[in-house]
Amino acid sequence: MTNLSPKKTLGMVLFLVLIWGINWPLTKMALDHTPPLLFSGMRTLLGGLILLPVALLTRPGKLRWKSNAGIYIALALLNIVGYYGLQTIGIGYLPAGLFSTLVFLQPILLGIFSRLWLGESLGRLKAAGLLLGFAGVGVISLGGLEGRLSPLGIALALLSALCWALGTIYTKKQGARIDSVWAVTVQLLLGGTALMLLGSGTESWSAVQWTPDFIGILLFISVFVIAGGWMIYFLLIENGEVSTVGAYTFLIPVLSNVFSIVLLRESATITLLIGLLMIAGSIMLVNRRTRSGGPAGIERASD
Repeated sequence: MTNLSPKKTLGMVLFLVLIWGINWPLTKMALDHTPPLLFSGMRTLLGGLILLPVALLTRPGKLRWKSNAGIYIALALLNIVGYYGLQTIGIGYLPAGLFSTLVFLQPILLGIFSRLWLGESLGRLKAAGLLLGFAGVGVISLGGLEGRLSPLGIALALLSALCWALGTIYTKKQGARIDSVWAVTVQLLLGGTALMLLGSGTESWSAVQWTPDFIGILLFISVFVIAGGWMIYFLLIENGEVSTVGAYTFLIPVLSNVFSIVLLRESATITLLIGLLMIAGSIMLVNRRTRSGGPAGIERASD
């Protein structure tokens, strides 16, 4: 494990937030050239293939397929087929900025599941953040009830967040048994292959428009967002920077909305802006550090 300086840690976190923020409008742009499941499969499978040589060279002998196959399959179903598959379909029904904001309710869901399954207690700030976040979803959902927004898109965004939260909890529970680099590599390979098969059976490869713009977006997302982003994420986690990553998470949907307005010329209603501000505030409360330096509300985790 390499010790990271505070300056290097901050640089890596900001890079991660930047590329994960721009991912959403880029995905929306890519879907003008490809069916969603095929695109989701292509970008995740490519990301896994990029990471495979890294895992082979830096983690030889740590795959442990026979003993960990069930864990890898579960992670692939939750984090790749569920999270990436649902988000790639769902983003076609909502503005990219809004969709990313709903998906990044994941830290709020994570707070609930951590209490239920990891024995972490909820402090006042985290509890307030949970309530504010759900209220924000309710405000945004009014647009769907009034016909301005797609209820299906809202549901798919929330299901995507649910899959990611469950996958994160499962990763934490199985963390002692699996190597982090192999875990992300194998779930990308397995999940990406599953999505490619699903897409090939339900969508048409002839619908993919292999334009320079599409190829550029596909390569950027595969290399930087998926392979590079997840490698940086796990490097930070391995170096004990969980709270640092969490403290900056709220910036991702904010940046996504900014990039979506610039790149896609998306507009926002007053109701939507109020809901976005409520959700951003809730995520800030959930991720706020206490005086002891840990995330707000996590007073004691079970062994």
